This record gives sequence, structure tokens and C-alpha cells, in this order.
Amino acid sequence: MNTQPTLAKEGGSTGTPGQTPSDGLKAGLKNRHLSMIAIGGVIGAGLFVGSGSGIAAAGPAILLSYALVGAMVVFVMRMLGEMAAARPTSGSFSSYADQALGRWAGFTIGWLYWFFWVVVLAVEATAGAKILEGWIPAVPQWGWALIVMVVLTATNLGSVASYGEFEFWFAGIKVVAIGAFVVIGMLAVFGVLPGSDNPGAGFAHLTDTGGFFPMGAGAVLTGVLMVVFSFMGSEIVTLAAGESEDPQKAVTKATNSVIWRIGVFYLGSIFVVLTLLPWNDASIVEKGSYVAALDSIGIPHAGQIMNVIVLTAVLSCLNSGLYTASRMAFSLGQRGDAPKAFAKVNQRGVPVAAILGSVVFGFVAVFFNYKWPDTVFAFLLNSSGAVALFVWLVICVTQLRMRGIILRESPEKLIVRMWLFPYLTWATIAMIVGVLGYMVYDGGSNRDQVVLSLLVAALVLAIAVVRERLGKNAPRV
Repeated sequence: MNTQPTLAKEGGSTGTPGQTPSDGLKAGLKNRHLSMIAIGGVIGAGLFVGSGSGIAAAGPAILLSYALVGAMVVFVMRMLGEMAAARPTSGSFSSYADQALGRWAGFTIGWLYWFFWVVVLAVEATAGAKILEGWIPAVPQWGWALIVMVVLTATNLGSVASYGEFEFWFAGIKVVAIGAFVVIGMLAVFGVLPGSDNPGAGFAHLTDTGGFFPMGAGAVLTGVLMVVFSFMGSEIVTLAAGESEDPQKAVTKATNSVIWRIGVFYLGSIFVVLTLLPWNDASIVEKGSYVAALDSIGIPHAGQIMNVIVLTAVLSCLNSGLYTASRMAFSLGQRGDAPKAFAKVNQRGVPVAAILGSVVFGFVAVFFNYKWPDTVFAFLLNSSGAVALFVWLVICVTQLRMRGIILRESPEKLIVRMWLFPYLTWATIAMIVGVLGYMVYDGGSNRDQVVLSLLVAALVLAIAVVRERLGKNAPRV
């Protein structure tokens, strides 16, 4: 008797160009939307505002931290791309976990991922509001947070094409900004930038202040903990693919390009910072790494320029966060793991209830951030902090099972393959478990994030198990 799980026929795009997804969603995302979502998905606000702390903690060795996390993300995206190209769906890895591991797995990781993004909504809305209040103080910070949330909610309620268009321009600004930064910075490093007033720029900065490992080799792991969460969002393109014109092509292209995207945007830009300034330059932490680097070569108004770019990154993250949370809620609703209303779409193919349900929790989280930032909101933040790593871990374990299922049921759809399967998959699992273990060993807020996230995950898992035993899971369609 064959006990292997089989692919459920959950609603989702069939992957044929020009078709409308069978789950009621509209194929409103164009190829240019998907391309920019894929490129911009790896550029979070954390890259702009958090890289300075990582540099201060590890020195030039932070490049190895970014390289290690980047490799991990590349491997995870390759695994996810393999599954998404074979079966594009709005539920992405949650749906695949449901099919390969069991209903409990899809339910648990789906709701954890939704929880992660609705908390991110509050974080990003507050960050954007602080920047806007600095420009127009007449409007209070809470007012700006409300305005930003309302505008982007309206955008997502309009149509998936509206989300795609907004994200195309938001991501485009981020991509152009990082690309320009790398080009201008490298010209300054090689001494060919007209008007540059940074004679000290050069590759010597990688070793001239305490060597490449000024804080010791162990600082590389500390750096990993500080940069790992800035990579979250790479997987969004696989959720969006289900509403695109050609899901398989979009997923394949995004998966194949993830290496150069991480190489240019993360390693390239941090390399520029480290070659323009000594790693221990106080301005890197005080002003932020990118502002400090631009100031060092005489770029006027660098601070305001970066504020505009950071605001764009924040709005992009908010826009994608709302989209992602709503589509995960929609998929959960389809599978009977969330209220049925979440699985309904209007005439434009928009899951209105799923969007509003997600944004309501986001508004509540924003309120908690203003009312009880150090208690209630701190708990929400910490209890969702390690979810990114849980998601990547589930993707790896799911792919181990899903490869055999796809080969048995539809081998012609295995157009993207994980390299060195299953050895590299197991190696990636070991890397992720190692990061989680080091977070616990490191103590402080890192340990809190793992422990509280595990507690929340255990609670959601318990609910999933109880539901299954009570027979309340909706039948597969």
C-alpha cells in the first residue's frame, strides 16, 4: 500500500500562459511586475537602516555573514522555485507543506507566516510615519501611519494589477538607488569619480584596521544573526506567481536570477561601504552605512536622499506585506483552515475579506506599538521574530518530500531542480538549525525571539492538531 502523500488539487494557477487562475484570482500581474517584485523582494528596509550595526559588530567580516545568509537564501529559493514552478499557487510553501507533510503543517506555517507579516505592517507603518513626520510635523506620527495604511489598503483592494504597479515603481526606485550607489561607490574606490573628496577610499580598508576579522572569526556568526532577517521577502514572488500571466516562466526566471540579485544588492553595496570607509568609522552607525559612504565622497544632501529611498523601501514592504498576508489568508480559507469568507473574491478577483482581515490586525498592532511599545508590541515582535527561519526550514523539509511526489505524478513539470538533491537540501536544513541554535546560545533578544516564536508556533500547532482530531478540517477539493 502506497502511503506517500499526493498532490491535492487545491485551486491555483495551472501555469499555462494566458489562463485565469482556477481559484477565482485574476491573472493581473504582468511579467514586468513579477520581474521587479522578484528583484525588489530581496531589498528590504533593513538593508538600508540595519547594515551599519552589522558592520560595527563584525567589521569587514560582515561580508562573510552576508555571503553565508545569501547562500542559504539562494538554496531555499531554489527549493521553493522547484515546487512553485511545478505547481504555482497563492498559498506557496504553506500549500506545499499541506500536501507533502500534512494538514497540520500547512495550517501551522500558513498562520505563522500571516502573523509575521501583519506584525511587519505595524513596524513599517511606524517607520514610514517617523520619516514623514520629520518632513511635515503638522501631521502627528499616528496620523501618518493611518494615512499610509489606508492608502496601501485601498491600492490592494483595487486590483492585483494596482498592487503590481505600485510595487513595480517602489521596487524600481530601490533597485536604481542601490545600483547607482554601487556604481558611484566603485568609481570613487578606484579614484575615477569626478569631484570625489575621499582620498582614503580603497581596498586597504578591508584589512588596515585590525585585519579582516577585527572582532574575531566568531563575529561572523553574530553578523549572521544581525543580517538574516533583512533577507525576508524573497519568497513573495512565488505567492504572486499564481496571479501572473505565465507563472512557470516567472518563477523560473526569479529563481535563476536570485544569485546575482543578492550578489549585487547585498554583497556589492556592503563591499562599497567597507572600501570607502574604515569599518570602525563612527559615522557608519551614527548616520547609517549608506549615508556615511555618500558623505565620504562628497555627495550633497546624502541624508535626505537616503530618507526618500528608505521611505520607498518601507512603503514597498508595507505594500508587499499586505498583499502577502492577504493571499496567505486567502489560501488558508480555501483549504478550510481560515474563515470561508477569506476564500471569496469580488468581480475583480480581489479577496476583500482576506485583505481587510489582515489590515485590521495590522491596525491593532500599530495601536499596540503606540500604546504599549515595550510590553504588548515587544511581545508581538519577538514572538514573530524567528518565523522567517521557521518558514525556510519548512520549505526545505517539504521539498524533500515534494520532489518524489512531483516525479511520480507530473514529472514533466519538474523544470526547476534543486542542485545536488538531497545533499544540499540537508546541508541547508543544518545551516538554518545552526542559526536558530546560535540565536539561543547568543542569549538576549535573539534567545527571546526563538523561545517566544517557538511558543507561538507550538500554540498554533496544537490548534491544528485539535482541529484535525475533531474532524473540522475541510475536505480537499
